[in-house]
Order: sequence, then C-alpha cells, then structure tokens
Amino acid sequence: MRIAIVHEWLTTYAGSERVLEQLLRVFPDADLWVVADFLPPEQRAFLGGKTAHTSVAQGWPLSKRWLRLYLPLLPLAIEQLDLAGYDLIISSHHAVAKGVLTGPDQVHIAYVHSPMRYAWDLQGQYLREAGLDSGIKGWLTRWLLHRLRQWDRSSADGVDCFVANSHFIARRIAKTYRRTATVIYPPVDTEQFTLGGDRQDFYLTASRLVPYKRVELIVEAFVGMPDRKLVVIGDGAGAIASAN
Repeated sequence: MRIAIVHEWLTTYAGSERVLEQLLRVFPDADLWVVADFLPPEQRAFLGGKTAHTSVAQGWPLSKRWLRLYLPLLPLAIEQLDLAGYDLIISSHHAVAKGVLTGPDQVHIAYVHSPMRYAWDLQGQYLREAGLDSGIKGWLTRWLLHRLRQWDRSSADGVDCFVANSHFIARRIAKTYRRTATVIYPPVDTEQFTLGGDRQDFYLTASRLVPYKRVELIVEAFVGMPDRKLVVIGDGAGAIASAN
C-alpha cells in the first residue's frame, strides 16, 4: 500500500510538526507532501532525512517570507498536488491540507488540529487584532474569508474519516463540517518530565505568542493580582507585556 502524508507547510518545528514527526515514524515508507518547504537545516532532524514534495507555491515570489499572505491562493496550490498513485492519504490539517484531491479508490484520513480559526468562529477577533475590522481592506479581507469558508466546507466532502486532536476540536469539526470525528490526542513525550515534586511560587504559561492564544489576557489577569507571579515562555509575533 502506498501512503502519502500531506502537511500544510514546513517553516518551523512547532505543535503540528510534532504530530507530523510521529506520523512519519508510524509510516516510515510514506511520502511527504507539503504546500511549501522553507524549514531551516537546523530544524529538519524530525523529518528523518525525508524530502518533502512541494506545490507550485514553493516558487511563488517572496513566498519564503510572505507565504501566509498567499492564503487565498493556497487552496489552488494544494489541489495541484498529484496524489493519484497512493492508496492512503493522511492530511495534517489546520488550513488547507485536507483539500487535496482524491479518487474513489483512495482513502483520505484528515487529522485536524483545528478548522481555520481565522475564517470561522474567530474571524472577528483576527480582523480586530490585524486592524482589518473596517475600511476597504477590511471588506476585501471579509470577502476573501467568505470565499475561503466556502472552499473549506466543500473540500471536507473529500475526506473519508476525520480525526480530531481533542474533544473540543471534534465539536468544532461537527459545527463547521457537519462531520463526526474520532479523537486521538497528539503525542506527549512523557520521558521529558516527571509529575509531582515540590510546587514553586509561580504560575506558568507556555505557547507561541500569537494573537489567538490570548496570552495577553493571562498577563492582564495577573496584573490585577500583584501578589502572584506569572512566568511566560514562548516566542512569536505577539508582543507581551511583563507582569510581576
């Protein structure tokens, strides 16, 4: 049986890439397909030497730096992947990966980290935080997200089986795609830490500092509790004020 694993894009080693790492270990003979691969050499070890097949988006102007600005065109890119020779396709999805085109004799399993948050229930939040909740740019963005939602919903019909990374995401899949999902939790390396031990006098939050994680809301809460200490671990585009 020939197997293809389809991931969104390779730009960093984060949460969805850790899931991809385990998929590649479970299916070592599978071929890897992505929209684009700009992963730096020092972060490629988890691929186990596997080379990713890329879409037409790999060669788009400035795509290495501004790939996400091409979001309205990424459905077109993912549909150009030729997976006709595979029996099983496993997509690792949070944007467009589940939109690959498959035939009646192929099985497509979509492991969903989340339906596109910025296109569905968190659209308003994303537009406000990007300063696109009004004006001509705002209306254009809303129209593009409208078209993206239409594609996202219709492409769900090409998935044979949905798998969610939590019961919360399973409910989002049911709401968005009207499909039932089996829950398989993402991998956790339990050998990296030990449960229990002495508790210290601080609270900890660790995540990428991006708007939808709402880390600033946690910081704001601790500003109102000066007797409690918060430690923030993470990196990203979001600017987080310090709280003592």
